[in-house]
Amino acid sequence: MNSWNCIADDVKLGVGIRLAQFINLYGCSIGDETKIGAFVEIQKNASVGRRCKISSHTFICEGVVIEDNVFVGHGVMFTNDGFPRATTGDGKLQTEADWKVAPTRVRTGASIGSGATILPNLSIGESAMVGAGSVVTKDVPPHSVVAGNPARVLRYLK
Repeated sequence: MNSWNCIADDVKLGVGIRLAQFINLYGCSIGDETKIGAFVEIQKNASVGRRCKISSHTFICEGVVIEDNVFVGHGVMFTNDGFPRATTGDGKLQTEADWKVAPTRVRTGASIGSGATILPNLSIGESAMVGAGSVVTKDVPPHSVVAGNPARVLRYLK
């Protein structure tokens, strides 16, 4: 660790992890032997499994679970609110009490290409591949290759 990183006391760090500079971690857990690139933020109640690679400029928000052996490319954005608003119906700034976290799960061995956006309330299947720049709006089947906006199944891996 170094002074360029912001790692809260409540972060659970595994053994043998590698952290680049300029990262922000709080309330999350990171599994053994995982590598996290520069300018990554991982929020509370998110978890990253063992032997994952989280590339630079990626945002992993509350409610995201990334299982083991997952690759996340540069600049991947996860979301956790299907209907985001700044204010409540009466015009007051929203607080955590005004909305519910919508979860996302990335299954073991999946890969997500750079620049992808992952919408909430879905699962990316085991060993699936998400193409760079894709917008994932629904579940990705295991062992599939998806790409596009919205992401669609292109083929299945053998």
